[in-house]
Amino acid sequence: MNTVRFQDLGSIAYKEAWDYQESLLKVNADLKLAARRAGTAETVDTQHHLLFCEHQPVYTLGKSGDLSNLLLDQKGLEANGISFYPTNRGGDITYHGPGQITGYPIFDLEKFKPDLHWYLRMIEESVIQLLADYGLEGDRSPGETGVWLDVGKPTARKMCAIGVRCSRWITMHGFAFNVNTDLNYFRYIIPCGIRDKAVTSLAAEVGEPLDFDLVKDQLKAKLAACFQYSYQ
Repeated sequence: MNTVRFQDLGSIAYKEAWDYQESLLKVNADLKLAARRAGTAETVDTQHHLLFCEHQPVYTLGKSGDLSNLLLDQKGLEANGISFYPTNRGGDITYHGPGQITGYPIFDLEKFKPDLHWYLRMIEESVIQLLADYGLEGDRSPGETGVWLDVGKPTARKMCAIGVRCSRWITMHGFAFNVNTDLNYFRYIIPCGIRDKAVTSLAAEVGEPLDFDLVKDQLKAKLAACFQYSYQ
């Protein structure tokens, strides 16, 4: 069974967390490259990581995203205290902020399953199982990565966004799960470039703020169960 090193980074600047992810990915990528050159790729000892954190309000745009989905100019961003970063992940524009579990798995998928679609589905499944514990029926929306409620209905709304990068089968970036998130920040973007669906949070659905640390612990457990790993 794989083991994963978990770190809760707390509230951290977006760029600082991004740089940290890049450093962890580079260590693993360098190990794999050296092992391949030495003919020992089968036994390379990469380290899996899972980072949880919160960011101050920030919009991030995926490498294939459309900047027009950001509805504020620079002055508007500054007036609302929001940062903006173009990134090297997949997906379009999303929001990160307080009350949201932003999760960054740095997994060597060759040690799990070298299949990016499987990886995305396992993240979704972890959130879907967590929502079920709160009496909510999370689901996948065809062609739209993430976790949704009321798929196929006019009331369809997104609970968790996912956008990843994968290099040498090592993942980074990850998911944004709205727990106690202030949903007003989504008014200034077209979330994930999807115009006809809303965004929601766990707190909005259950009608009250949640114990944030408890939800983090629950999500940690669901991820470990779905990916079949243990924490070290």
